[in-house]
Amino acid sequence: MSFLDTIISNIPEVKGPKQRLSFKEKLKWTLLILLFFFVLGFIPLYGLGENALQQFEFLSIILGASFGSIISLGIGPLVTSSIVLQLLAGTGMLKLDLTTTEGKKKFQGLQKILGIFFVIFEAAIYVLMGGLAPSASLVGTPVYAQLEALMIFQLFLGGILIMFMDEVVSKWGFGSGISLFIAAGVSQQLFIRMFNFLPSPTNPDISSGAIPAFFQSIMGGDVTTASLQLAGVLSTVLVFGIAVYAQSMKVEIPLSFGRVRGQGIRWPLNFFYTSNIPVILMAALLANVQLFATLFEKWGHPILGTFSGNSPAGGLVYWLSPPDLVGSIIRGTFIPSLLLQALVYTLALVIGAVVFSIFWVQTANMDAKSQARQILASGLQIPGFRRDERVLEMVLDRYIWPLTIVGGAAIGLLAALADLTGALANGTSIVLTVSIIYKLYEEVAKQHMMDIHPAMRKFME
Repeated sequence: MSFLDTIISNIPEVKGPKQRLSFKEKLKWTLLILLFFFVLGFIPLYGLGENALQQFEFLSIILGASFGSIISLGIGPLVTSSIVLQLLAGTGMLKLDLTTTEGKKKFQGLQKILGIFFVIFEAAIYVLMGGLAPSASLVGTPVYAQLEALMIFQLFLGGILIMFMDEVVSKWGFGSGISLFIAAGVSQQLFIRMFNFLPSPTNPDISSGAIPAFFQSIMGGDVTTASLQLAGVLSTVLVFGIAVYAQSMKVEIPLSFGRVRGQGIRWPLNFFYTSNIPVILMAALLANVQLFATLFEKWGHPILGTFSGNSPAGGLVYWLSPPDLVGSIIRGTFIPSLLLQALVYTLALVIGAVVFSIFWVQTANMDAKSQARQILASGLQIPGFRRDERVLEMVLDRYIWPLTIVGGAAIGLLAALADLTGALANGTSIVLTVSIIYKLYEEVAKQHMMDIHPAMRKFME
């Protein structure tokens, strides 16, 4: 056994259940982890004086983090490790046979090792580069260095907890912890931004929530503010509607049981074939660019771009940030250069989503060859075709690659649309939430059906 295999075999992990879990058992673990996640978000970092990351609230939502708390890292290290491994696997630098149990186990072990590395790395970067720092009055004293070390340890502890909580949900609950934490954070923020009756920090005369602010602005005769709030609500509803409709789009391939005449099913291939994975990875990548651009500028090396207040002003980070086109038109501040920025941002999001979609198909055994093998192993075949893996692979190839590319581009375009039209939450986070909730609903419905009709269990699994 190699040194790497020794490390992987000794990394702590959450043991999976020894028998199939019931609907109530899965629901219990999912809700417990969700509650624990919210509680951790309210535990502040001991020794924190300056929270320079607080201005990037929308990034914290995408990363499933709460800046200033023990889980300030959120899912960032986990997603970053996944991105790195996918790039290595996609370019052929990492040669693992993911069709075998041993290959999958090694891939997951490598992902956990990388995840731990990025937890330590990002915790150190956040603290040592001033994103999360002790009080400035302690600079130059031994206490300052001690508090920095203590904060790094707290962030490391929070990152490891998130890692194991994700494992618990994946093995004992519904869906994955990463998706659950994103959906929970986005849903919370959307509810607050839509219905919050507390005064706005920038304008104490109106409420922070879009709906109360809309009615208050109308009654006060402030047409501009009312239009901005209405545009935000309508954009959010529009993106939700399009995302839900697109989630229901699918190609259904008719299959029959080879040994049972007249009996068959339809094998669904969703329009968003790789689900929300590409946009999660792309969102995390853009979030990391924004965060590190801020930290580098604060450190005196603006290699990723510059900021004016809380807004990107130049460099790479500027072109990878969405302008509020609709809001600028309503305010009367629209300039033609915003169109170029919007085009660059949209192309980056679409191309990135397509690339990650292709990588995910290759690494998650969703390619035509793997799907053909799975179909044949289930005793199914396409009516009118020979029962041959190569024939089935050829038929599936007609659908899987177009769905991978077009679906990835569509989900990236939809996320960009929400960002550019001023939705109440980050466009990527809205699309993520819809796809996560839709997928969770399908999994819950499937589990519930198998509990009610045990005879269907073998058929559906």
